[in-house]
Amino acid sequence: MKTNDYVKYITQNVVKYIDQPKDVRKKIKDERKETKQPFLIRWFGILPYLFQLGKNNRKHEARSRK
Repeated sequence: MKTNDYVKYITQNVVKYIDQPKDVRKKIKDERKETKQPFLIRWFGILPYLFQLGKNNRKHEARSRK
């Protein structure tokens, strides 16, 4: 992609974004936030989730034994 084409593409996207009403931009931003995965999963994959799940299971088992 040539530099001129890239600048044209970026300009088109910026203009399209600015032309949208503010409430539509906010709605799109909120939808993106809802679908975003938690920080640890985005950065480190499924391993932190598995460790947390195992930790919670051990706590739950310890409570049920008492």
